[in-house]
Amino acid sequence: MEGDRLSGGRTGPTPRTLPDAEALARAAATEVLRRGRRAVRAKGRFDLVLAGGNTPLALYRALGRGSSARSSLWSRTHLFWGDERIVPPADPASNYGTAWAAGLDHLAVPPEQVHRVPGECGDARRAAVIYETDLRARFPGAAWPRFDLVLLGLGTDGHVASLFPGGAALAERERWVAVAEGGTPAVPRVTLTLPVLNSAGCVLFVVSGEDKARMLERMLAPARLDPVPAQRVRPARGDLLVFADVAAARGAERMR
Repeated sequence: MEGDRLSGGRTGPTPRTLPDAEALARAAATEVLRRGRRAVRAKGRFDLVLAGGNTPLALYRALGRGSSARSSLWSRTHLFWGDERIVPPADPASNYGTAWAAGLDHLAVPPEQVHRVPGECGDARRAAVIYETDLRARFPGAAWPRFDLVLLGLGTDGHVASLFPGGAALAERERWVAVAEGGTPAVPRVTLTLPVLNSAGCVLFVVSGEDKARMLERMLAPARLDPVPAQRVRPARGDLLVFADVAAARGAERMR
């Protein structure tokens, strides 16, 4: 496992390759539990940022069943989201709603420790302010929050969270949460900003599918003058992990 780690953003990560999407989900779930227990031992709580999109849903299903779901870790866990669409929780496009339905509803996380974006308010700017206010209350006095683990997917265009290539949110250097537009469906969104991602104790990319192979290869290559957002995620004082199934890792394997 330690060989999969990038510390301080100084060297390129070596992806851990899993045989299929199910094995990928199990490995990622194991890593979430490991990081969570470490955080609870160190500071008494686990601050976990969840990813949206389809790929992480298998991970949430893995966390929500068996001994994982029964772990005492969850009573000490605070859940956050890396981005959200401005839709109600019951909308199929809601990252919170789909994650919860996939298996997180089986975890004994106290309701007051679930920090979701209020997408139902219908106003992206207002939702961003409310969410950032909540985050600042959880990390009082911090220049940037230091989450223990941030989960990220990888878009085929290289976007992470809702930080899209060329988007204004990608350049934000003061706010913790920014308004963003892009992706599918094309609805207003809010997203954690790049300095927040790069302040994490660990960022774990979970990448699945042949359609991600070309972008994963680019993400792991030396950054060019126009790096895609995924290439700009390099924790300053943390670890960068990349877990990918064989289909997604095909291009990365050619780089070795």
